Amino acid sequence: MAFDLRPQGAAEPWRVFVYVPPGTPPASGWPLLAITDGNAMIATAVDAVRVQGAYPDATNVEPGVVAAIGYPTEAAYDSLRRSFDLSPPPGRTYPPFTEGGPTVRTGGADGFRRFVETDVLDAVARLAPIDPARRTLFGHSFGGLFALHALFSGTGAFSRFVAASPTIYWEDGVLLDAEERFRTRSAREGTVVHLSAGEYEGDALAPFQYGREDTEKRRAAARSVRTLDLTRAMAARLAKLPGLRVECETYPGETHMTMLPVSVSRAVRVAFEARRP
Repeated sequence: MAFDLRPQGAAEPWRVFVYVPPGTPPASGWPLLAITDGNAMIATAVDAVRVQGAYPDATNVEPGVVAAIGYPTEAAYDSLRRSFDLSPPPGRTYPPFTEGGPTVRTGGADGFRRFVETDVLDAVARLAPIDPARRTLFGHSFGGLFALHALFSGTGAFSRFVAASPTIYWEDGVLLDAEERFRTRSAREGTVVHLSAGEYEGDALAPFQYGREDTEKRRAAARSVRTLDLTRAMAARLAKLPGLRVECETYPGETHMTMLPVSVSRAVRVAFEARRP
């Protein structure tokens, strides 16, 4: 199901896609996977839950509820709004994406986080019982940046965070300041942090990207963004903190954009990890 949600004071609504598995929920409620960039992610996530959740002995995955937050558009992304929603403050102003278009603004992650933690979670709870101890936040790229920002903000709404190909470098690494503050506090015991990046998000491009007109431009961009290196380095730092269970994976053969299906599948496994007697 999908519905539009506009909290009081918001200029535009968000579209929330929700999947509730069939059957009787656990006594404590269903585990929940909340996903950013919902338009692009929901179909893959639902298929992954339906298939993996049906064979827990082979997948170690139980059924659960998926709530994917997106926008009222038929496109995979609303680039303008996600630029603002998913990026940490203080934010900046950039030229329009297209000639004559609106100015691009960033820095709205705190407001979007409050929307997810209150309006979205309340709306989902009215549709299905949710286990408050088993809520996972997942995002890819800017969504990964947002998931880490939420973690470092000290949110109590989620106990698991999955950040795939996070744009850690963004705006001079403003996220790293939040991480440094986070590392001075005590993390909630049992918090799970799963970080990942593709093999071709480092110095090496994918084989098909060599010998093209934009090869050198792509290589220069990869060296500037450094997604793979920054992700691994952050995982190593966080792994030293008590209370956190940190996992970090590099997916062979994947680029920034081909990461989507494999990272969605992994997020399902993290969020709906089967409870054993």
